[in-house]
Amino acid sequence: MTMDSGLLLDMYRKMVTIRTFDARAVEEFHEGNIPGVVHAYIGEEAVAVGVCSALRTTDRIASTHRGHGHTIAKGADINLMMAELFGRSNGYCHGKGGSMHIADFSVGMLGANGIVGAGMPIATGAALAAKLEGGDGVAVAFFGDGASNEGAFHGSLNLASIWNLPVIYVCENNRWASGNSAAATLSVEDVSVRAGSYNMPGVTVDGTDVLAVYEAAQAAIQRARDGNGPTLLECKTYRWRTHSESRGTRRTRGRPVRSSSASPMTRWRISSNALWSRALRRGSSWSRPTTRSPMPSSPPSPSPRPAPCPTPKTP
Repeated sequence: MTMDSGLLLDMYRKMVTIRTFDARAVEEFHEGNIPGVVHAYIGEEAVAVGVCSALRTTDRIASTHRGHGHTIAKGADINLMMAELFGRSNGYCHGKGGSMHIADFSVGMLGANGIVGAGMPIATGAALAAKLEGGDGVAVAFFGDGASNEGAFHGSLNLASIWNLPVIYVCENNRWASGNSAAATLSVEDVSVRAGSYNMPGVTVDGTDVLAVYEAAQAAIQRARDGNGPTLLECKTYRWRTHSESRGTRRTRGRPVRSSSASPMTRWRISSNALWSRALRRGSSWSRPTTRSPMPSSPPSPSPRPAPCPTPKTP
């Protein structure tokens, strides 16, 4: 495929920007400087950049909770993004949205979403709006492999096919939905085969190859602009776990809690959850502790269940 060198350079620059931005965000998060939570896009940069490089500024996208890469690839201001992560009033959402809710309508970024699969109905509505506007605008919904099991996925694809909407559904299949592997939760190996149930093309590409993603996205977008309806594009990729941190035998989730500032109950919960997770990974039948030190006090004993009422005898 022949490609303009300027476009190649721009895609490379955006991928490096995404990786650098998220690496710094993760560092600040683990230092306790960013409130809330940070879901990094590290490992999936080629998907956002490949797709968004084939879009126009006026085209609209709907993102996910792991949305920094989509926002940057669509052309948002990284200074306003970082200000939002730090909860500053000069951030995109005045510091009230945080990592998972950044939006910039001026570049067609309709926002990230903390609800799994919730961006697909939004992008479907944006595609309907583009069709009613009478132009050749398109909409893109990014979602993960876990969201392909949600009702929002099936409802959105069905409606987009019925109405022949100019929308591309981009599945970032990183093989993990939170802590659930795709092998254990998907009935098919490739999410793209589900497109056949809704009478639309399904394409699977290497999500770590930005040129392959760009080429597949360009074809799907052109198909939508020509009035030929939606496409399901699956990008096989991986993700780097941001808010899991190894510390010897202990593994914590979320912002690390320093022993100097954590309450006894918080420290107990961390150690309890870590032991529970390790037991599950080993396949052990060990049960979660309820009186592990330094828990300040044991949980109250449950009230005894009342005896069932006797069944009256029929005379």
